[in-house]
Amino acid sequence: MADTFLTETEVLRRFRIDETLLSSLIEEEIICPLCREETPAKLFPSSELEKLRLAVLLVEEMGVNLPGVEIILHMRRLLLEMRAQFDDILEDLARQLGRGPAGSQ
Repeated sequence: MADTFLTETEVLRRFRIDETLLSSLIEEEIICPLCREETPAKLFPSSELEKLRLAVLLVEEMGVNLPGVEIILHMRRLLLEMRAQFDDILEDLARQLGRGPAGSQ
């Protein structure tokens, strides 16, 4: 499945944010647009759009400052990684339990 990309103008319109906030999020490397040599436009992949959505929510609705946003998003990423690892462990355990005791088959 192809990734969806939005231009800076589309991001500003879709998220209803001002250019200053978007620039600050980019400058602090909270979100990272793709910059391609063939076009001067910054393109935002869907993975960055989700981070942007959360960052805007944290800043505008909860009053979190940018360092706080960075920490929260980092902790969220770590939590999602740990959840995926835990899911893998549970799947492996379910497979092992489905086979029964070793040597009994």
